[in-house]
Amino acid sequence: MTTNPEPAPATAFTPQRPQDVLAADRVAAVVRGSSVADPAGLAAALAAEGVRCVEFTFTIPGVLDVIASAASAEGAVVGAGTVLTADDARAAIDAGARFIVSPGLALDVVEPCHTAGVPFFLGALTPTEVMTAVRAGSAAVKLFPGGLGGPRYLKDLRGPFPEVGFVPSGGITPDTAPEFLAAGALAVFAGSDLVPRSAVETGDLTAVVKRAEAYRAALRASGHLTSR
Repeated sequence: MTTNPEPAPATAFTPQRPQDVLAADRVAAVVRGSSVADPAGLAAALAAEGVRCVEFTFTIPGVLDVIASAASAEGAVVGAGTVLTADDARAAIDAGARFIVSPGLALDVVEPCHTAGVPFFLGALTPTEVMTAVRAGSAAVKLFPGGLGGPRYLKDLRGPFPEVGFVPSGGITPDTAPEFLAAGALAVFAGSDLVPRSAVETGDLTAVVKRAEAYRAALRASGHLTSR
């Protein structure tokens, strides 16, 4: 059974497992766009602000080159998102992805991830889907779309699944992130509200840093984050 540990104290040391990094940082970035101007710079800027897990989705043209570039960023834990097939999972891992994320129950990704020793996060919404993800070995369960049921729905799911690590994704903001964490989320995946497409495509790292600071401030103020 996937566990939902107590949030780890945030320190300067980067844990080896992406799920441990998530538990420490409480927020990960989901990057989308028609291009990524500076993959390594973006990942490094986010990591420096305490958002070390950075997911680049397969909706980005040339995403494998993007992942390969970003994987060299100091302090960052780079992963691949919107992974739907075994071939895409293998290619992303070969490019340097340290974790794999799917929006749903893409069970084809399980075997290549197990073979490579790379954790994966399957998407689920219903109780049946949660059970399927857990049985497949999902390191945590991506609750998607998180905004559909909101924190109340997550709290309801935590009733029968108290040991499952949930990571809501979709429509997460600095205002709602603390609410999801209070409802029992391991962490949250933040997309365009943290890494706007315009900033991704133009390389506006200043805008991204400001967004990351806002998330960190909200989590710290709500007591869900220890400064590091």
